[in-house]
Amino acid sequence: MDAPRPRILLIPWLTELEWRIGPLIEEWGEVTSFDAPGVGALKAEKFSLDGVAERGLEELDRHGWDRCVLVADEFAIANAVTIAARRPGAVEAIALGHACLSFRHEGDRAPVNGELYSALRRLARTDYRTYARHLTQITQGAYDEEMTERYMERVPMDLEAGAESVPDPETPIGETLKKLDVPLLFAKHDGCLLFTAEGFADAAAEFPDAQTVSTAEKPSVSPEFAAALREFCVRVRDRAARR
Repeated sequence: MDAPRPRILLIPWLTELEWRIGPLIEEWGEVTSFDAPGVGALKAEKFSLDGVAERGLEELDRHGWDRCVLVADEFAIANAVTIAARRPGAVEAIALGHACLSFRHEGDRAPVNGELYSALRRLARTDYRTYARHLTQITQGAYDEEMTERYMERVPMDLEAGAESVPDPETPIGETLKKLDVPLLFAKHDGCLLFTAEGFADAAAEFPDAQTVSTAEKPSVSPEFAAALREFCVRVRDRAARR
């Protein structure tokens, strides 16, 4: 009998469009993703981590999944740890692109480039189209013009630019991961302009047992990350089978 396909929840920050490698992962796993409340046709009074977490858990329940691998990239890590904290028993393993211990953008070894982060926030509030175009540069081509057009159609400006959609710099990423004690995959985006190498190094040092991988592209669009995730899921299932 063939082994069951791993179940994978691709967690976005705002929209499932962020996960361009979804079709690659679907070749070997059961995959689902979702839009945050307030995105597309999903109405919401305001954006909140609790609202996104509830939407993610609804997606698990819709598929009847009692356990799965949570996968997140960049600021979507905040959504992943919120989902995990609310339903820890559903977490089989976690894979994080741009892995970090917080979203601090000030002080020594800040995981986020403060100058660039502040510039992007200002641009999102004043010129949404130019901001969206800059996503192509910030992601080093990972988001092309077609992608940015679709993004603007689905994600309202007031949600993207609103204060509610700014992640808490002190999101307790490390604390939540330690409580879960599940297999981890940390992906570093080489040459990333927004997330720092120091932030990734500190996360890897804090969790020395985590499997790590470096990718030339943003993990959510990287075939390298998709391949590493597949290998990681195989190891997770092998580990579970030995218990």
